[in-house]
Amino acid sequence: MGILVTRTPLRLPPDPRRVITKLFVPGEERPEHESRSAAVIRRVMALDEPTVLEALNRTTRLFERRHRDIRATFADHFAGVSHRLAATEELSEERRLLIGAYFTHEYSVEGAALCNPSMVAHPDQTGVLPGGLRFVLSVRGIGEGHLSSVGFRTGTIAPGGTITLDQPADFRTTGTHQDATLRKHLVLRKLAELGQDDETSAALNRYLPDNFTGAELDLLLGTLHPRLAARQEAPRTAELIRWIAACHYAVQFPEDTDLSERVLWPASPAERHGIEDARFVRLTDDDGTRTYYATYTAYDGSQVAPQLIQTDDFRTFHISQLTGSAAANKGMALFPRKINGRFAALSRGDGESTAVGTSTDVRSWTESTPVHVPARDWELVQVGNCGPPIETPNGWLVLTHGVGPMRVYSIGAILLDLVHPERVVATLPEPLLLPAATERDGYVPNVVYSCGSLLYGNTLVIPYGTSDSSIALATVSLRDLLAAMVQTDS
Repeated sequence: MGILVTRTPLRLPPDPRRVITKLFVPGEERPEHESRSAAVIRRVMALDEPTVLEALNRTTRLFERRHRDIRATFADHFAGVSHRLAATEELSEERRLLIGAYFTHEYSVEGAALCNPSMVAHPDQTGVLPGGLRFVLSVRGIGEGHLSSVGFRTGTIAPGGTITLDQPADFRTTGTHQDATLRKHLVLRKLAELGQDDETSAALNRYLPDNFTGAELDLLLGTLHPRLAARQEAPRTAELIRWIAACHYAVQFPEDTDLSERVLWPASPAERHGIEDARFVRLTDDDGTRTYYATYTAYDGSQVAPQLIQTDDFRTFHISQLTGSAAANKGMALFPRKINGRFAALSRGDGESTAVGTSTDVRSWTESTPVHVPARDWELVQVGNCGPPIETPNGWLVLTHGVGPMRVYSIGAILLDLVHPERVVATLPEPLLLPAATERDGYVPNVVYSCGSLLYGNTLVIPYGTSDSSIALATVSLRDLLAAMVQTDS
């Protein structure tokens, strides 16, 4: 096709040294078993004080260079299990910290695989040479038990086009989780989606303010009329409302942490088994305000659902659910600006084809129009996007993925009309990128896959996962790519 895709020598392999600390409750690592925390605490309480001090110092020496403040973690985890002790129990500071250490373990966020990268311009371009660009690369790390989280790397594109990745920081942190302010209309829409429109939800609609906190929700649920609270569906509705509330939260990281230290770790019931496939985009609103969003897949072990990340600075992240029939399944990707006054997104509600949907508030997606269905031999299993659309003078460039025989994933491209993105104006007749011989083996073989590329001048920079074994970067001339696309008859 006359398209030269250049694979750069850069490779980002999974790094098992990228570890976080987690609360560890012995026994609960196997769902069918009960907690053994009381027995563990009893054994620690039986130790004499010199042994406690020796064990704590030994543990601290082993882990203090792997984490920012390991003793603060021990103290926090002690607080999480201190209810097992009598309120009158007096403990030395060392014994408290040692108990916390017994209830702490490390988790390697990239211990199994690294994949699904997405690239956006960094919010801070201070010190970058004229004509250069600093970028943020989001990555999906997969660890023990196939648990997924979102991490970050940074890098620069030099004025001449050379791409470099920064050395990541030594530590990792999952930040501090905070309750979110909930929007009543979104909560009620989610309840309706879950088939729970009853008298309890009607009471919420009547008495809750438009924006409310979890504390206000609990207060209202606790003051429901006794006859209303006694209805058969009331406990189920209350449970679902609290579940929805728990799926909305914020994460804040200390200002002195490097972006590469920050890990978005599953924190809600919808994410119990992972945060997957984050597609970041820098969205410019009509007034020029820029906000970073990412649609991602929340997986609870049986169900998947697209959810939304919002941030201005990659330090504070706001997490919320999406509603509507167009926000279903995997693979949503937001357009980088509104179209005709509405937010727009690519979606894959049927699991195998791509549609374009619109929204007035970026969280409610009720309608969508199909634009790309499996048609060519290399995409007959399913198609989807490889990240947010990129605006060009010719139209919205969408990198796609197609799944063919032997579940081989390849990357293609389509072009959508700038004003009416539900109309395809051109397609690439052959794959742009196929797994090379050196890219076929890994955690998931025969896959090249991206969650978002970055346009730098006339160069499209494509970060992509290679069979989940590492992340690579390729470049292609935008001019050549557009010239190779074939116009459609529509």
